[in-house]
Amino acid sequence: MKVGVVGSGFVGATAAYALTLRGTCSDLVLVDRDADRARAEAEDIAHAAPVSHGTRVTSGDFSALSGCEAVVVAAGANQQPGETRLELLGRNAAIFQELIPQICEAAPLAALVIATNPVDLLTDLAASYAPAEQIVLGSGTVLDSARFRHLIAQRAGVDATHVHGYVLGEHGDSEVLAWSTAQIAGLGVEEFMAARDLPWNSDLRAEIDRGTRDAAAAIISGKRATYYGIGAALARIVEAIILNRRAILTVSGPTPYGIAMSLPRVVGRGGIEQTLHPPLTHEETQELERSAQTLREALAALGEQQNPAQ
Repeated sequence: MKVGVVGSGFVGATAAYALTLRGTCSDLVLVDRDADRARAEAEDIAHAAPVSHGTRVTSGDFSALSGCEAVVVAAGANQQPGETRLELLGRNAAIFQELIPQICEAAPLAALVIATNPVDLLTDLAASYAPAEQIVLGSGTVLDSARFRHLIAQRAGVDATHVHGYVLGEHGDSEVLAWSTAQIAGLGVEEFMAARDLPWNSDLRAEIDRGTRDAAAAIISGKRATYYGIGAALARIVEAIILNRRAILTVSGPTPYGIAMSLPRVVGRGGIEQTLHPPLTHEETQELERSAQTLREALAALGEQQNPAQ
């Protein structure tokens, strides 16, 4: 099984490293417009293969993506100081308009896993630039949901893999922490904390909310970028696709709201095989609609920016 990673910056290279350590694929190829960077990252990661799972790691141009079953797209511009999200979207939309057709031509059978931000909007655009039969999905809120579960697990004093809960909507400021979906051992968080005689109140819940939403900013302030969490999340998504795991992941894709955003999905060989709609509280439902509206407005503004009135 062969996987490609387009974009060899922090996120792309870390995703490639995670795929190698997990032994997800037999062959892994890195592609970047900076061929020297791709070559160096591939060689560095390849040195981990003999002490992990023996993955063959190489680099190349777009033609090297031939035969890939999945391609992680982590290429694009980074947000600059003072740059708005819409300005960043405009720059990355232009990059994707050229990039996505080249990837699809080289790897027509590959599922495209979009990681570049703003990921929901770029997932929508990538799908429009790709052939109709190409599988396209975004990393969405898989990382946000992991952060949510991690923080709950810290308070509960349990292994985070046994905490379930989802962050829905936009991967961004309007994301919805669906507390009504959060469970540990089949119990709601409040019930679990009471069963273990652990403290729980609205202040602790608000602390987890802030910690989830502000995690990226806090990490960036200390080390200028985030890449380990998203790298592992991307490896998990790719694994679900090429190994047909049918994992439940909050990847970004089409929704009834008319925009790509995150909902719980069954992810397998066919990409998004089913979208699930957990029962939400009235407040969560309203927040999800507001999140969708935020994304719809941003996409509409991009259209106006690209096609100004004459």
